[in-house]
Amino acid sequence: MDISIIIVNYRGWKALDDCLVSIESINTNTLTFEVIIVDNFSNDGQFAVFKQKYSGFTFIENSGNNGFSNGCNFGASMAQGNHFLFLNPDTKLTFEALEILLQTAILHPEIGILSCLQINENDVFYKQNNLFPAFGRFFGISRSLFRKWNKTKLQKRFNTTDALFYPDWVTGAVIFISREWFRKIKGWNEDYWLYFEDVDLCKKITHVGGKVAVTRKTSIFHQHGGASRLNVKTKALTKTEVIISKHVYVSNQFSTGIQLYLQSVLIIGVLAEKTFLSLLSLFLFFIPKLKVNRLMLKNLAVYYFNALQNQTWISPRAMNYLKTKV
Repeated sequence: MDISIIIVNYRGWKALDDCLVSIESINTNTLTFEVIIVDNFSNDGQFAVFKQKYSGFTFIENSGNNGFSNGCNFGASMAQGNHFLFLNPDTKLTFEALEILLQTAILHPEIGILSCLQINENDVFYKQNNLFPAFGRFFGISRSLFRKWNKTKLQKRFNTTDALFYPDWVTGAVIFISREWFRKIKGWNEDYWLYFEDVDLCKKITHVGGKVAVTRKTSIFHQHGGASRLNVKTKALTKTEVIISKHVYVSNQFSTGIQLYLQSVLIIGVLAEKTFLSLLSLFLFFIPKLKVNRLMLKNLAVYYFNALQNQTWISPRAMNYLKTKV
């Protein structure tokens, strides 16, 4: 088996349907692939429907909504392919993309993680000049200043006509990796429930001497945010997990002194912002988006109390959190 396409789903059935239709239409004799869909226990009656509709694909129901990293690792543990393509359900795949990703990975064994261009429903390509979070560019303002001060250097790095370019990390929506590289980095880090797990994965590749690359030879449609932010409550939850994953990333990737500084600034900044916006929402109650901040403030208060009590930054939703309780 050349490729195992692994898709993690949680109640994103409409987007997943379009994705699977695109894969089902691929007809090729030049490579072999399988499709594995890991459903993170949507528990809404659709799992059986989709399993029957797409009987040629493998459907696995997870034990709970255990996070993206856990779902990816679960799918990989069942995979038969020499290469893994981790794909978001809100994408559409073509034979061209599949073939070019495989050929490029084979021709460039030094590439640990490969992705391709991504385009949205407005025919706009996503920027993929991603840099690893660092002490001098971790927060929005410092990151903007860093990019401004290093504009010429970054333009030289990313604005090329080469078939391949090399960002620090690529989004988890499209990640192509060989079984060998995946084994070498021991898979996805299950400290993360959602977000930053792709940054962490790419960081692990660089730590073992691999490269992270994007090919310009092909593109994949990706409807950003189509599967995660479905309503106010879900939006508050996912936005909260972005902040939690930042804390986890800091605890995993920085020295003790820098951790103390970054964690403190992040806590103070987030709580001040969400408190202000929550108070504002009491007066501007007719603006639904502001309600998200009240829910986030509540979520974060619970999280920070839990982090202090249990001495871990890991989200209680993440699988590795359970290991800290043993």
